[in-house]
Amino acid sequence: MKPRAIMYLLISLFVGLMSWEAQNAQAEGAYHGQVSADDAIRLRILANSDSIADQAIKREIRDEVNAAIGEWIGEMATMDEAAAEIASRVPELEAIVAEQLAAKGVDQDYSVAFDKEVAFPTKLYGNMVYPAGLYHAVLITLGEGQGENWWCVLFPPLCFLDMDNGEATNTAAEGSNSDQYSGTEEAAEVETSFFFVEWFESIWDRLFA
Repeated sequence: MKPRAIMYLLISLFVGLMSWEAQNAQAEGAYHGQVSADDAIRLRILANSDSIADQAIKREIRDEVNAAIGEWIGEMATMDEAAAEIASRVPELEAIVAEQLAAKGVDQDYSVAFDKEVAFPTKLYGNMVYPAGLYHAVLITLGEGQGENWWCVLFPPLCFLDMDNGEATNTAAEGSNSDQYSGTEEAAEVETSFFFVEWFESIWDRLFA
């Protein structure tokens, strides 16, 4: 095959690859919706440490806090209503944390706050993106607050999880460090892209090395 024909073939393959990547990106963008930080109330719990005991306490408190807040705001239609209700019940959330710590025989400092500027990283759950930024949130810090944290969306009420593994049990939920948009699927896409790039490079090396 003539060098010029080979060059045209390689350019065509490269253009085809770029087109495939662009279409894939467009499809992803069309599928995923983005939630404004002004339209959500979130929950973040910082464990004292990553020890088994501290993480177990975090999960116990998580369950109780989720259940309580779910009862308080589950039927509310607006974020302002939900925010006002949660703000008025911070003392009750403090009592829940204190009760759970006492039940476990743990003498540990804690704080409970409802703040308008709690930082969260970007998270993708189902087909919804929660971008990194500052959110209205209940922030619970246990002890030193140096352990793995857990978060979810309180309003709209999306804290419905398989609590054993943090995976969403419906299309609206989110959890600690995993979600419906699995890392396995994302890794597969990355591996596919690298496969095409490496394949293209190998052909180039064989022809023009």
